Amino acid sequence: MVTLPLFISGTEIAFIIFIVIMVFGADKVPEIARGLGKGMRTLKDATNDIKSEITKSAEKQGIDLDLDVTKDIKKEIDKAKEDINDITGPIKRQF
Repeated sequence: MVTLPLFISGTEIAFIIFIVIMVFGADKVPEIARGLGKGMRTLKDATNDIKSEITKSAEKQGIDLDLDVTKDIKKEIDKAKEDINDITGPIKRQF
């Protein structure tokens, strides 16, 4: 069974595709998919434009957008989770 990040199984995807074909017809599906693809591409381009504008503005203001800080924070959070699991592991097994 193939699971997507949204936790949709292959059977559910097949069912959705079946419903789309039943509602819109087989001849309209490629047109709809093309439209969705173009819309997603436009959204991605707009997101990238916004990110670049924020980065440019931050550089002009002298703000350093160091993404390593977020990586360090994520590492610390993961380490804390591991420590908690190490402590609570034996407790969970007893119940």
